[in-house]
Amino acid sequence: MSDAPVLYEVDDHVATITLNRPAVRNAMNTPLREAMYERFTALAVDDDVRVIVVTGAGDKAFSAGADIREFVEPLVPTQFREQRRRLDFRQVMDRCSQPIIAAIRGIALGGGLELALACDIRIAGDDALLGLTEVNLAIIPGGGGTQRLPRLVGRGKALEMILTGMRIGAAEALRIGLVERVVPAAEVMTAARELARELAGRAPVAMRYAKEAVVKGLAMSLDDGLRLEGDLSTLLRTTEDRLEGARAFLEKRKPNWQGR
Repeated sequence: MSDAPVLYEVDDHVATITLNRPAVRNAMNTPLREAMYERFTALAVDDDVRVIVVTGAGDKAFSAGADIREFVEPLVPTQFREQRRRLDFRQVMDRCSQPIIAAIRGIALGGGLELALACDIRIAGDDALLGLTEVNLAIIPGGGGTQRLPRLVGRGKALEMILTGMRIGAAEALRIGLVERVVPAAEVMTAARELARELAGRAPVAMRYAKEAVVKGLAMSLDDGLRLEGDLSTLLRTTEDRLEGARAFLEKRKPNWQGR
């Protein structure tokens, strides 16, 4: 396996990003963050990639979070703020119109869970262990955890997890809505790739607009969200793919989507 911190491949419109530091449970250091930033920056403008899968190398961890070895050097606030701005790949993920699927085996802690939270759909193995454990290092989540977690599981459960640094298993994560599916550990990537292929086979513009309506709509009032949905729905009625979908349905054949 390559010694690159992040592995990348594209197959049939599905991109797979693999955190590749299994010896340290895919902990995130500066080179890994830089590689993730570059990959997602490119993907945000890549119309050929229709779905993204994010996973970790090996069978022990999605990601253990930040590489603590980088924590022992003091930073002045301006240095740290600039470093965050330059390496915050999760904000770049927010600009990706493609559905992003997290395939989680083993531990997803701290920044590792924040990476999963920045994805759209989370599939966990039954061996998964998830938590925002930053409080144990006298810090708080800084990669979106305090904002994304309560939007998924509610204020009380999010505060319980963040303030105690507790770790929860896959079954509990499914129960509280932190993950969407739990499968046997050995089947995580199979399940993620099957879902990715299914989504990649859908009309790509409709997929992008559906994600936009949901994600942006959550930050709006209901009236504004309904207006956004109506605008995007109207735009889709003008596409060639909409006509192709209707013809394929009437002719009882598989549609040939063109993405326009």
